[in-house]
Amino acid sequence: MGMRSDRPCALLRPSTLGLMVLLGLLVLSVWAEGRDFYALLGVSRGASTLEIRRAFKKLALTMHPDKNPGDASAHEKFLQVNRAYEVLKDEELRKKYDKYGEKGLDEQQQGGRYESWNYYRYDFGIYDDDLEIITLDSGDFGDSLNSGEIWFINFYSPRCSHCHQLAPTVERGAKEMDGVIRIGRCGTVGDNHQLCRRRGIHSLPQPRLYRVDQTPEKFSGERSKDNLVRFSMQFISTVVSQLWHGNVFSEIEEAFSKGIGWLITFCAESGDCLEPRTRQKLAGMLDGLVKVGWLDCVNQEQLCESFQVSSGATALFPPGSSLDQEGSVLWLHSLDSREIYQQVLEHLPHLELLSIHNFQSKLARHRWLISFSFGDNNTSLNEYKKLQALLRNDHIQVGRVDCVADAELCQSLYIHKPCVAVFKGMGIHNFEIHHGKDALYNIVAFARDSVRAHVTTLRPDNFPSNQKEPWLVDFFAPWCPPCRALLPELRKASIQLAGQMRFGTLDCTIHHHLCSRYNVQAYPTTVIFNGSSMHEYEGQHSADGILEFIQDLVQPSVVVLDPESFTKKVKGRSEGEVWAVDFYAPWCGPCQMLMPEWRRMARLVSGQINVGSVDCQRFQTFCQSEGVRAYPELRLYSTGFKKMHQFTTYNGWHRDSQSLRSWVLSSLPRASVDLTPDSFRTLVLQGDQHWVLDFFAPWCGPCQHFAPEFEVLARSLKGKVRAGKVDCQAHYQLCQTAGISAYPTVRFYPHQGMHRSAYGGEYINSREASVIADIIRMRLEKLTPRFNSQTKDEL
Repeated sequence: MGMRSDRPCALLRPSTLGLMVLLGLLVLSVWAEGRDFYALLGVSRGASTLEIRRAFKKLALTMHPDKNPGDASAHEKFLQVNRAYEVLKDEELRKKYDKYGEKGLDEQQQGGRYESWNYYRYDFGIYDDDLEIITLDSGDFGDSLNSGEIWFINFYSPRCSHCHQLAPTVERGAKEMDGVIRIGRCGTVGDNHQLCRRRGIHSLPQPRLYRVDQTPEKFSGERSKDNLVRFSMQFISTVVSQLWHGNVFSEIEEAFSKGIGWLITFCAESGDCLEPRTRQKLAGMLDGLVKVGWLDCVNQEQLCESFQVSSGATALFPPGSSLDQEGSVLWLHSLDSREIYQQVLEHLPHLELLSIHNFQSKLARHRWLISFSFGDNNTSLNEYKKLQALLRNDHIQVGRVDCVADAELCQSLYIHKPCVAVFKGMGIHNFEIHHGKDALYNIVAFARDSVRAHVTTLRPDNFPSNQKEPWLVDFFAPWCPPCRALLPELRKASIQLAGQMRFGTLDCTIHHHLCSRYNVQAYPTTVIFNGSSMHEYEGQHSADGILEFIQDLVQPSVVVLDPESFTKKVKGRSEGEVWAVDFYAPWCGPCQMLMPEWRRMARLVSGQINVGSVDCQRFQTFCQSEGVRAYPELRLYSTGFKKMHQFTTYNGWHRDSQSLRSWVLSSLPRASVDLTPDSFRTLVLQGDQHWVLDFFAPWCGPCQHFAPEFEVLARSLKGKVRAGKVDCQAHYQLCQTAGISAYPTVRFYPHQGMHRSAYGGEYINSREASVIADIIRMRLEKLTPRFNSQTKDEL
């Protein structure tokens, strides 16, 4: 993502009429001078997806052509705004735009179509203002399920009328269950469409309840608020205990020994007693910190008097509290679960306070989640007390550092604002800072992932500038959404490459000089440092994409060509040598999309085709001299031309690795032969060689796709097994006799001495050359001893 702009946001809080005029002038001026997508939407470069969506909706309601029928330019102006939204809402496109501008985007016309004004007014972003309900995207969804909390998630579509009817019910239920069950919603539009399909969502709305490591539960029945709450609360596993003289003191002592307090409501004929549902909610909200119970003071009047209770009341007994110690028991005067929850958290012991004197010794042997605070922030610190219970089973301790009192410690770690960080039990310098949402479920998911991963927060003192071992360094800015989306993918990749490569992240908002030294101009910029060499990662922001890129660095599949090596290797290629070359520009969006597919294709044809690439931004004059006019241009230099500089250009629609593979393999001389009924009889059935045959039909799409694969098979078995093709459209009777009922069909016809194979041969159920070759080799190994035995007997 591009460097943060210091230009102030143009939209503050004018009146409605002034807002409309200002928005119109802003868009007109930007549209006339050249498109800055952030300025078009009136958002900063660090805007979140939610802020971008809200800004676009505001513009859509005022600028839409339906609302401006007299403006001939309204359609074109709205297309610009719509395109800006389509690009900035997409993390991959947003990074490309920030780094290269519009020229770095795909040539496809994002934003070329838009909805009616009614859609933006009544359907688009309809849930963005419901603060109690968390809108989940594909990244948040994984974090939510990994948090250990119970989630009620409503899958919806803005175009679904039943979804609109259910929305107010879910909102009321969210307020009722706030704090005990998380309420989320996931729209089946845009990037979330595939997420919903993977989760088995085929009808809408579909509310489901998720528990960690459990099959999700579908909400059915009458869709009322009470039913929704009743359905959800039944899955709360925490118990509300009924206390009496036979168990009350032993229960309290046992909880105190584990550092857990008790919240007890005393129920009498007069006074205030918490309702059963409120007790159950509080048991869920305070799970792991405080146990919840109730005492029947009508039938156990003397027991209640021993607690100095004469009428209904509720009290918190923190660990170690005593009725004899004044102020140690907190008497609560509320019946609202949320108010009680906040009062209980305030009265519980604070997280362990670490200082510069014990910080290093505490972190040497244990894994810690540390909250760094600057001054009073009681709300967050109180809420963080729940982290101890949520992370207890993960053996992660939770503590805090006051950066006002311990400024030297925080400065040594380059921590200048409130944050949480995971220290991984290997000393003070091996830690990772959390840059996601300041929500408990997000922090818990981060902590669990981080302790397993091998990602380190980098600073000048541990930056790998002179390290011999390979490092992946992610240069990022915390305000950049694509940066935050990449961080969990880096953790996944670090686990798979543990011991082979180290991973680190560098915050460019803090370490400007380091980022400038490496010419970082957009965030995130991911670089592989391998000794003295540097390689910038260009590809999808995913663990798989990163792993592929690293694999290709270790064993490069694509030869990087310059004018000199191109002339020597490509134009000076030997007889039978074939080169496939990608002429590209780094800023070109389609080129960036092609790169990982080009590398995959190169690995697939390794040993058969030479694959190279030429950077036409670096060698612009050379590319022009070669007649390259657009990027990417894919050329095939094969042996079928009289002149070595001649080539064929790829004009296919599909640029995936398999389509490209089929194209380049088609240039190789055929290794298989065409068979007729006569040659089938004489060569296959009566000959003395092993055969593998491809029965196909010219009109069959899968047959055409399999054809280059069969040629790869033929070349891999050359000298051991002959390969033949039978056209079942031309030789229908032969295929019918062989029992061919589908195309393509692969059959193996081994030669077995005096015993001839039947027409049918041996069926092989695969269309992958490597798999078929392995099956045939195994078959030949079993066949050889038998064949030798037969030959010996005959002699």
